[in-house]
Amino acid sequence: MPTLETKAAIRVIAPARLHLGFLDLNGGLGRRYGSIGLAVDKPATELTLQRSTRAGASGAEQERAAALVQRFAKYFGLPGDFTVDVVSAIPAHAGLGSGTQLALATGAAMMRLAGLAHDPRSLGELVDRGARSAIGMASFTDGGFIIDGGRGGADRAPPVIVRTPFPEAWRALLVLDKTAVGVHGDRETKAFATLREFPLTTAAHLCHLTLLRLLPGLVEQDLTLFGRALTEIQEVVGGHFAGAQGGGIWSSENVGRLIKRMGDLGAKGLGQSSWGPTGFAFVESQDAANKLFHTLGEEAKGLGLEILIVHGRNSGAQIFTGH
Repeated sequence: MPTLETKAAIRVIAPARLHLGFLDLNGGLGRRYGSIGLAVDKPATELTLQRSTRAGASGAEQERAAALVQRFAKYFGLPGDFTVDVVSAIPAHAGLGSGTQLALATGAAMMRLAGLAHDPRSLGELVDRGARSAIGMASFTDGGFIIDGGRGGADRAPPVIVRTPFPEAWRALLVLDKTAVGVHGDRETKAFATLREFPLTTAAHLCHLTLLRLLPGLVEQDLTLFGRALTEIQEVVGGHFAGAQGGGIWSSENVGRLIKRMGDLGAKGLGQSSWGPTGFAFVESQDAANKLFHTLGEEAKGLGLEILIVHGRNSGAQIFTGH
């Protein structure tokens, strides 16, 4: 039976991630999806977990956190009760990986408290994360720019095939719409099940774009090359999912309108993270990001939107032990 540290409090800070697109929704080679992702420094999920005389949860997403604590405790045979305080949480159903980061942060805290080694992939699979993508798990573990190799025949999360640092100078501007939520849950499952067939030639083109334009642009820090490839990937994949999210490539029309304005003003790599509604655009520096933020700030407010300037995060979650 695991020996639990009775006085320790475990604090975890887990980064959000952007889902930048899929490589192969056809699956003709035996692997489906293949996700492109990026860990970002904010928003983040932060929680503190410790032993207690009675179970309890507080803060943002407290009900989900409490359910995760119970599930991990039962699976690993951890005795007694725990309290979890979710100090901050990545917005749910916004395309930022909130569910995976909350699950991994909770599981990692419990493993640290129990003195057990933890593998984020195994923890994620235990609570049904990673069904289509491993970029959330890789963001938690290592951060950076990530591509996974798609879901194969085995019942496990896809393998990570690319993990590389994101340029320190580049910035992403996120556009958040707190009045909307992306497709999720049963609706998401149904959407994937009813999608029209994705042409194999289109999947091949996306892989070609990724290998010979997106990745070289990233490694050579050529934002124009990187951005051109990413925008095209987003247009192709977004068009495929349009019928499941209202008929367009944006789940929030206002987000789409503001992201396009950013493109007109020089931003590159325009798109929507996962099912949205969060949109993104990239610029080459903090100064460029600040300029766009101030230029479009009032317009964003008028549309009920929030603009957030973020860095690519080139390290994973932070885990602290205190008393």
